[in-house]
Order: sequence, then structure tokens, then C-alpha cells
Amino acid sequence: MSTENKYNKEAQEKVRELAKDIKVAMMATNLGKTPLSAIPMTTQKIDVEGNIWFLSSKKSDHNQDIEKDNRVQLLYSDPSSMAFLSAYGKAEIHTDKSVLKDLYSSMADNWFDGVDDPDLTAIKVIPENAYYWDTKGNKLINIFKMGVAAATNEKTDLGKKGNLDV
Repeated sequence: MSTENKYNKEAQEKVRELAKDIKVAMMATNLGKTPLSAIPMTTQKIDVEGNIWFLSSKKSDHNQDIEKDNRVQLLYSDPSSMAFLSAYGKAEIHTDKSVLKDLYSSMADNWFDGVDDPDLTAIKVIPENAYYWDTKGNKLINIFKMGVAAATNEKTDLGKKGNLDV
């Protein structure tokens, strides 16, 4: 894998691309203590500034963790396309109705009683830095490339990885 670090807008775009395509992240909170608290969260939106938005329960453990320590780590993983993203940043909890309406969809009805549910909050994660691994092809193609490389004793470039300084 070749290394390709990205900065500012280019880094924001890479975070947006991977988070949009993968959709579900493990959100780790309570970063100052062990064990970490990690839960799956569905990405609702990535805004033009590269902030990542989620819906959450006001009473949830992770909301309570964020109120004490707003540092979070998002881990996105798509083994089928061999794309991965680890993003570190600060989280903010929002209750503004216009934000909630923008993020809310019928899928959220599984957890909430509509956009006016008093338990509904939005979590905005402002990425500070990230690291990505992104292959050029799907898993089957990469396995084939690795086999050819092993048979010919040559290295192959399976994709890119790098720091994302947003």
C-alpha cells in the first residue's frame, strides 16, 4: 500500500467519501478510561465542513460520556471493499429542532417517537485527524493481486493509506 497523506479540504473530502459509503461507525467514548465504550452508530449526514452527524438518545451512556469528555473516536470498516477509516475528534450534543428535522428519517422511528421526541438529540463530531486505508479494487481482485505478487515475487500496490489532517 502506498502512503498518501491529505490535508484540509482534501482530507475532509476523503473523510466524507469513506464515511458516506460505509455508513455505520463504531463510536468510542470515554477515551480517558479503560475499557472504552463503543457502540454502532449510523451516520446521518456529513456537512460541508466535514462534520459527521448522528442521532442519539439524551439518556444514552455515550451522550453522558460526551458531556463529561467530548473526545470521540469513530471507526468505519467495510471489509467487502477493503475500506477503513479511523477518525478522532470532538463531539457536541445538539437539541435544536431544525438540526433534528434535517437529520431525522423514518429509520429513526425504530428508536424514537418522531422528531419531537424529547429524548432525541444529535451528535456532531468535528474530526481533528483521521487515518484511512482504501484499496483500489474489491476484495476478490485484491486477493488475486496478492496471489500474482506472491507467485512472481513482485510487490503490488493494493491501494492507499495515510493521515488525514482536517
